[in-house]
Amino acid sequence: MEVREKHENVRRTVITGHAGGAYEPRNTTKYDLENQGVFVLMDKPTQVSVTTSGVQERRLEDGRLEVVTHIRNRQNRRIQVQVSCVFKDAQGFSTGDETPWQNVILTENSQEDLRFLSMNNQAVRYTIRVRQAR
Repeated sequence: MEVREKHENVRRTVITGHAGGAYEPRNTTKYDLENQGVFVLMDKPTQVSVTTSGVQERRLEDGRLEVVTHIRNRQNRRIQVQVSCVFKDAQGFSTGDETPWQNVILTENSQEDLRFLSMNNQAVRYTIRVRQAR
């Protein structure tokens, strides 16, 4: 019986490259800006074209969170991007309150204010996401 078990382990090691069992997650802090930052650019074109000059937040009387960001076009041409906000709890998990992607057209070197409002009072943190228009 022991010989067969050893044979199975050898076969499993040769085929899969490991003897089996659980693994620890890898790269848990790599590419996780969306978990830590309040303003993230989701793709390379927006990294070149868009920036923010500030984000303001305030708690409303009913407990909801209001977030306003100044989004700026860094290019000398008109661009179109999509912006969304994910509201999160104190541990960084989504509260289920995520705004739909909204199209924003920015003229040459312009700046625009965007306002987001949480639907409930569970939001403590947030992430504003910007991506190239699709």
